[in-house]
Amino acid sequence: MEKVNRSIVHFDLDTFFVSVEVLKDSALKGKPVAVGGEGDRGVVASCSYEARKFGVRSGMSMKLARALCPQMITRRGDFDSYARKSEEVTAIIREKVPVVEKASIDEHYLDLTGFDKFFGCYKYTMELRNSILKESGLPISFGLSINKLVSKVATGVGKPLGKIQVETGMERSFFSPLPVKKIPGVGQETSRQLAVMGISKIKDVYLLNPDLLQATFGKNGLVLWNRANAIDDSPVVEYSEQKSMSHEETFSVDTTSMEDLRTSILNMVTRLAFDLRDQGKLTTCVTVKIRYSDFETFTKQGRIKATALDDELAEKAWDLFTSLYERRMLVRLIGVKFSYLVSSGYQIDLFSDNNTQIDLYATLDTIRKRFGSNAVLKARALPAPVRFFAR
Repeated sequence: MEKVNRSIVHFDLDTFFVSVEVLKDSALKGKPVAVGGEGDRGVVASCSYEARKFGVRSGMSMKLARALCPQMITRRGDFDSYARKSEEVTAIIREKVPVVEKASIDEHYLDLTGFDKFFGCYKYTMELRNSILKESGLPISFGLSINKLVSKVATGVGKPLGKIQVETGMERSFFSPLPVKKIPGVGQETSRQLAVMGISKIKDVYLLNPDLLQATFGKNGLVLWNRANAIDDSPVVEYSEQKSMSHEETFSVDTTSMEDLRTSILNMVTRLAFDLRDQGKLTTCVTVKIRYSDFETFTKQGRIKATALDDELAEKAWDLFTSLYERRMLVRLIGVKFSYLVSSGYQIDLFSDNNTQIDLYATLDTIRKRFGSNAVLKARALPAPVRFFAR
């Protein structure tokens, strides 16, 4: 059976957070702008191309960004508005394309295989891009090729307002002159190791013996070689946004112990927040559930700025619980739910002014992924007897 060449599009909204801020305040257009934590310990989540001319980059400390560009305008950001605009763009795409994968808040993959028989894939993608520009007001770039990898790289090369098609059979030629850091997954450390080996361009990688790369980088060496050779068979996975995640605990003995109740809530928040970060999601709504010994059940929810940080979510959950709980009544079950989830390729708290806290959570998550979700817990989340003997 003859293999069918796929037609895969990668859409990426240009400087998404900044672009939404410009829609809200046209005076920002054409100015050096950064969105993120506004304090010196904050981090740049997104910046305009005008700011990038001064060396400002996403992930950079806001303090350094201001030093590079003193006239830069900063905005703390409003994730609710970003989520709404993201949903608006997703709705526009889903109306016109049957198979859509939402990779993050500002990225989509589309499978247009077979469209060339009726419309022409590039022409159809251009029309869809223009619809997004007109209806949402947001600038967007795309890459079109036979797979997700090449399309994503093409989008990055073409930004801003890029519209690049890599013809079938020209994938390696397109990759050849690009720096190795253009390969998804190649960070600073891998780039440094490759530079020591005299490798700076993608063509230098795919000309190497894959066994050498495997000996140097382990199994990731083969992944690197495959990507340098534009090999990627991963499918476009139909978009399905998870609406919520929750956890409940039923006590073996009904209780009124505020210490036990708080420990249980903190445990649930800690595990759910870890799941959020592991899935690259943020939540903007927390709900607490209480079921009393007579089986009457009550819930209360509250909105929160988009985050996946334990401390902020635990504080919100406990505030909701204390405002909902009728003291002296025996509790049979409590639960915590996070909803209005948003996919994000960005930091766990995009607009935090405490980068040290973000780094701490990243370290704790690394430990949990290696040794299990219970490997690291806050002291106050441990059961009371454990806390007693641990003193």
